[in-house]
Amino acid sequence: MQEYPPLQGSLVLYKTRPALITGVSDKIDILLEGGKSKRVRSKDIAVLHPGPLGSLSLLTEQAGDAVEAWELVSGGTTNLQELAELVYGDFIPPTAWAAWQLVAEGLYFEGTPHQITARKADQVNAEIAERKAKAAEQQAWEGFLKRIATKALIDEDHLRLQEVERLAFGRTGKSRIMAALGRQESAENAHRMLLDLGYWKQEYNPYPERFALSLENPEIAIPGLPSEERMDLTRMQAFAIDDEASEDPDDAISLDGDRIWVHVADVAAMVSPDSELDLEARNRGANLYLPDKTIHMLSPGLTEILGLGLQERSPALSFGFRLDENGGVTDLELVPSWIRATRLSYTVVDERLDEEPFATLLQMARRYRKRRMEAGAASIDLPEVSVRVAENGDIHIRPLRRLASRELVTDAMLMAGEAAARFALDQGISVPFATQRPPEQPQQPQDLAAMFAYRRQLKPSRSKMLEEPHAGLGLSAYSRATSPLRRYPDLVTHQQLRAYLGSEAPLPLAAVSERIAAAELASSGIRRAERLSNVHWKLIYLQRNPQWQGRGVVVEMSDRRATVMIPELALETKLRLPDDVPLNSELTLAVREIELADQVARFRVLK
Repeated sequence: MQEYPPLQGSLVLYKTRPALITGVSDKIDILLEGGKSKRVRSKDIAVLHPGPLGSLSLLTEQAGDAVEAWELVSGGTTNLQELAELVYGDFIPPTAWAAWQLVAEGLYFEGTPHQITARKADQVNAEIAERKAKAAEQQAWEGFLKRIATKALIDEDHLRLQEVERLAFGRTGKSRIMAALGRQESAENAHRMLLDLGYWKQEYNPYPERFALSLENPEIAIPGLPSEERMDLTRMQAFAIDDEASEDPDDAISLDGDRIWVHVADVAAMVSPDSELDLEARNRGANLYLPDKTIHMLSPGLTEILGLGLQERSPALSFGFRLDENGGVTDLELVPSWIRATRLSYTVVDERLDEEPFATLLQMARRYRKRRMEAGAASIDLPEVSVRVAENGDIHIRPLRRLASRELVTDAMLMAGEAAARFALDQGISVPFATQRPPEQPQQPQDLAAMFAYRRQLKPSRSKMLEEPHAGLGLSAYSRATSPLRRYPDLVTHQQLRAYLGSEAPLPLAAVSERIAAAELASSGIRRAERLSNVHWKLIYLQRNPQWQGRGVVVEMSDRRATVMIPELALETKLRLPDDVPLNSELTLAVREIELADQVARFRVLK
């Protein structure tokens, strides 16, 4: 094929589309599909046919046998003119363009207008197979999208929907399926779609997976309890007081004359720093408490051995101390011990507060609390509930009453935490301190709305390696030390105290700081997953009980928009009211709508 000069009326290739030369000067004027004109250089185009071509609209589809032409050229080369004549029997602008499209398609031919090569048979066959596969995949894809629209899924569709599930879990920010359906690619929208399609059951809780939390307990070999000298405190009554459903009793209280003893499960005796158990606990950060299950940070077998009251006698790390007349912790004694613990519920103890030793312990706890309140401790009594899912799927939501027995135990544990902090400071032992900066305007709120507002003023609690006050507790120094089975920082504190008591070198400050930072990163996801999981099951409960009615309390009001607290569910909701109402006004509410994916419950006001 001779090379044709660019002349007016010639058919040329511009980029990948046809164009018609309309003028030739220092540059070349071309007309593009759609009627747009452009001036180009000669090197920007390739002449496909010298013309004359009156209009690009004449480049219509041509009938010919490309396979026969390919077989004739097989093993050799040709040019555009010869190819057009072989396939279409003539070389005119329409057949020149049709022949070039065969080359551009790349199935049977490849190359330039002046040198076209017939592809090898194995290449062609492979290409045909690939194109058939792509066509089949496209057909399957379009069928899948149609089934999505009609909610008529087949088994193989569930494999495709794993892509949407990954988005719902927050493992990716993209979804081809969501984009094809014109839906915003977000975890919430993915969650909504999976529920709508029945891929997820309404009850399915995605939040632990969204925070990449393990839903399996660690199964790591447990070492034996080391043989060492322990103080025998089995002569004293020790009471492990907790909720009825508690599975990991890790603290107990005794009263010996005027001395309080807080006994804590001696986890550090069996979990040494950097052991396999320790590393696993550090990666998890804390127990994960879900309404339908508990996932432990330590092998469950440890709880069976160390849980106070689960064996006839239990190894403990015991904090003994007295309270001075102002409620200050004094005369600390810290010892590994043996105790005999009796497990009791808060409800049972609350009914026995006029008996000893509970009556004296309550009196001492109140003296200690008085001191903390005078130091600015926050007293916030917002509604709390226990959300539990039974094995049969029933949901039980139980308000946690503000029992005196619960306050007794809370203050006893704070005493032990303060004692641990003081002991560490006195002995120069590095432990994590729980700290909290004071609010700008310290208060003692009395009603629900005031407590709701005051909570927003409180700064988040932080773990620090240097002593600072915890304003919310009213303590100048405090270290969490009473839940080593459930929280990694408590375990680190125990490991440090145990090292000192055993005449070993405690870890340096930098090493402790690294451990706490790692654990807090993990436990932040746990706290969020627990909060969202509780809301999830509350909404499922309301969804199953559409006739629910209950009391709501207005805790915030702005321009007829109210934030309402529902005490029996410990659930907040937003309402638009006809008029502003006073804070703490009570409303009777009924369920209007539940949005599981967005974690929203909407209510209507009955009165």
